[in-house]
Amino acid sequence: MADGTDSPDQTESHELKQAALRLLATREHSRVELCRKLQSRAGDKNLLERVLDQLEGEHALSDQRFAREYVESRKRRGFGPISIRRALREKGVDRELITNCMAEGEHDWDELLRQVVRSKFGAQPPTDYRDWAKQARFLEYRGFAPEQIRSLLAGFSFS
Repeated sequence: MADGTDSPDQTESHELKQAALRLLATREHSRVELCRKLQSRAGDKNLLERVLDQLEGEHALSDQRFAREYVESRKRRGFGPISIRRALREKGVDRELITNCMAEGEHDWDELLRQVVRSKFGAQPPTDYRDWAKQARFLEYRGFAPEQIRSLLAGFSFS
Protein backbone atom coordinates (compact mmCIF):
# COMPACT_ATOMS: atom_id res chain seq x y z
CA MET A 1 0.00 0.00 0.00
CA ALA A 2 1.05 3.60 -0.48
CA ASP A 3 1.35 4.33 3.25
CA GLY A 4 3.91 1.53 3.78
CA THR A 5 1.59 -0.94 5.50
CA ASP A 6 1.11 -4.44 4.17
CA SER A 7 -2.09 -5.44 2.44
CA PRO A 8 -4.16 -8.18 4.09
CA ASP A 9 -2.95 -10.62 1.40
CA GLN A 10 0.69 -9.77 2.10
CA THR A 11 0.17 -10.21 5.82
CA GLU A 12 -1.61 -13.55 5.35
CA SER A 13 1.05 -14.67 2.88
CA HIS A 14 3.80 -13.80 5.35
CA GLU A 15 2.00 -15.61 8.19
CA LEU A 16 1.44 -18.71 6.04
CA LYS A 17 5.07 -18.74 4.97
CA GLN A 18 6.26 -18.44 8.55
CA ALA A 19 3.94 -21.25 9.67
CA ALA A 20 5.20 -23.42 6.80
CA LEU A 21 8.83 -22.70 7.66
CA ARG A 22 8.20 -23.64 11.30
CA LEU A 23 6.75 -26.97 10.17
CA LEU A 24 9.64 -27.54 7.76
CA ALA A 25 12.15 -26.73 10.50
CA THR A 26 10.97 -29.73 12.51
CA ARG A 27 11.10 -32.19 9.57
CA GLU A 28 10.65 -32.42 5.82
CA HIS A 29 7.08 -32.42 4.51
CA SER A 30 5.62 -33.19 1.12
CA ARG A 31 3.80 -30.36 -0.62
CA VAL A 32 0.43 -32.08 -0.18
CA GLU A 33 1.11 -32.77 3.49
CA LEU A 34 2.11 -29.15 4.13
CA CYS A 35 -0.93 -27.91 2.23
CA ARG A 36 -3.22 -30.06 4.38
CA LYS A 37 -1.67 -28.73 7.57
CA LEU A 38 -1.95 -25.09 6.50
CA GLN A 39 -5.41 -25.18 4.90
CA SER A 40 -7.20 -24.14 8.06
CA ARG A 41 -4.98 -21.05 8.35
CA ALA A 42 -5.41 -20.00 4.73
CA GLY A 43 -8.44 -17.97 3.84
CA ASP A 44 -7.59 -18.22 0.16
CA LYS A 45 -6.52 -21.54 -1.39
CA ASN A 46 -4.78 -19.71 -4.24
CA LEU A 47 -2.71 -17.71 -1.77
CA LEU A 48 -1.62 -20.92 -0.06
CA GLU A 49 -0.62 -22.40 -3.43
CA ARG A 50 1.45 -19.29 -4.21
CA VAL A 51 3.21 -19.54 -0.84
CA LEU A 52 3.99 -23.22 -1.47
CA ASP A 53 5.27 -22.35 -4.97
CA GLN A 54 7.49 -19.71 -3.42
CA LEU A 55 8.87 -22.18 -0.87
CA GLU A 56 9.61 -24.66 -3.65
CA GLY A 57 11.34 -21.91 -5.64
CA GLU A 58 13.50 -21.14 -2.60
CA HIS A 59 14.24 -24.89 -2.16
CA ALA A 60 12.73 -24.84 1.33
CA LEU A 61 10.08 -27.33 0.19
CA SER A 62 10.99 -30.33 -1.95
CA ASP A 63 8.99 -33.49 -2.53
CA GLN A 64 12.14 -35.18 -3.81
CA ARG A 65 14.11 -34.38 -0.65
CA PHE A 66 11.11 -35.40 1.49
CA ALA A 67 10.75 -38.73 -0.33
CA ARG A 68 14.44 -39.59 -0.04
CA GLU A 69 14.54 -38.80 3.66
CA TYR A 70 11.28 -40.64 4.27
CA VAL A 71 12.55 -43.79 2.53
CA GLU A 72 15.75 -43.80 4.59
CA SER A 73 13.91 -43.07 7.83
CA ARG A 74 11.39 -45.88 7.32
CA LYS A 75 14.12 -48.32 6.31
CA ARG A 76 16.00 -47.55 9.54
CA ARG A 77 12.79 -48.39 11.44
CA GLY A 78 12.49 -51.74 9.64
CA PHE A 79 9.70 -51.05 7.15
CA GLY A 80 9.64 -52.72 3.76
CA PRO A 81 9.12 -51.33 0.26
CA ILE A 82 5.36 -51.90 0.07
CA SER A 83 4.71 -49.98 3.27
CA ILE A 84 7.02 -47.15 2.25
CA ARG A 85 5.44 -46.78 -1.20
CA ARG A 86 1.94 -46.74 0.28
CA ALA A 87 2.83 -44.11 2.87
CA LEU A 88 4.48 -41.87 0.27
CA ARG A 89 1.37 -42.08 -1.94
CA GLU A 90 -0.79 -41.15 1.06
CA LYS A 91 1.46 -38.14 1.64
CA GLY A 92 0.83 -36.99 -1.92
CA VAL A 93 4.18 -37.82 -3.49
CA ASP A 94 4.06 -38.39 -7.25
CA ARG A 95 4.25 -42.07 -8.32
CA GLU A 96 7.18 -41.42 -10.66
CA LEU A 97 9.11 -39.71 -7.89
CA ILE A 98 8.38 -42.63 -5.56
CA THR A 99 9.65 -45.08 -8.18
CA ASN A 100 12.83 -43.04 -8.68
CA CYS A 101 13.51 -42.74 -4.93
CA MET A 102 12.95 -46.43 -4.38
CA ALA A 103 15.26 -47.28 -7.30
CA GLU A 104 18.13 -44.97 -6.40
CA GLY A 105 20.55 -45.60 -3.60
CA GLU A 106 21.32 -48.88 -2.01
CA HIS A 107 18.21 -50.73 -0.96
CA ASP A 108 19.00 -54.28 -0.01
CA TRP A 109 15.47 -55.25 0.99
CA ASP A 110 16.39 -58.89 1.57
CA GLU A 111 19.09 -57.90 4.06
CA LEU A 112 16.70 -55.51 5.77
CA LEU A 113 14.15 -58.32 5.97
CA ARG A 114 16.71 -60.59 7.67
CA GLN A 115 17.64 -57.81 10.13
CA VAL A 116 13.99 -57.21 11.01
CA VAL A 117 13.45 -60.93 11.64
CA ARG A 118 16.57 -61.15 13.84
CA SER A 119 15.59 -58.04 15.75
CA LYS A 120 11.99 -59.09 16.38
CA PHE A 121 12.28 -62.88 16.70
CA GLY A 122 15.96 -63.53 17.45
CA ALA A 123 18.27 -65.94 15.68
CA GLN A 124 16.11 -69.02 16.29
CA PRO A 125 14.11 -70.18 13.27
CA PRO A 126 10.37 -70.74 13.63
CA THR A 127 9.74 -73.95 15.55
CA ASP A 128 6.39 -74.80 14.01
CA TYR A 129 3.89 -73.59 11.45
CA ARG A 130 2.26 -71.29 13.99
CA ASP A 131 5.57 -69.44 14.61
CA TRP A 132 6.22 -69.35 10.88
CA ALA A 133 2.80 -67.80 10.23
CA LYS A 134 3.30 -65.29 13.05
CA GLN A 135 6.59 -64.13 11.54
CA ALA A 136 5.12 -64.00 8.05
CA ARG A 137 2.16 -61.88 9.22
CA PHE A 138 4.46 -59.48 11.05
CA LEU A 139 6.72 -59.08 8.02
CA GLU A 140 3.76 -58.54 5.72
CA TYR A 141 2.43 -55.89 8.12
CA ARG A 142 5.86 -54.22 7.96
CA GLY A 143 5.51 -53.94 4.20
CA PHE A 144 7.59 -56.74 2.78
CA ALA A 145 6.44 -58.59 -0.31
CA PRO A 146 4.97 -62.08 0.18
CA GLU A 147 7.59 -63.47 -2.23
CA GLN A 148 10.42 -62.05 -0.09
CA ILE A 149 8.87 -63.46 3.07
CA ARG A 150 8.32 -66.92 1.56
CA SER A 151 11.87 -66.93 0.22
CA LEU A 152 13.30 -66.14 3.65
CA LEU A 153 11.10 -68.53 5.58
CA ALA A 154 11.07 -71.29 2.93
CA GLY A 155 14.10 -73.03 4.37
CA PHE A 156 12.30 -73.97 7.55
CA SER A 157 10.52 -77.29 7.67
CA PHE A 158 8.48 -78.71 10.51
CA SER A 159 8.37 -82.34 11.54
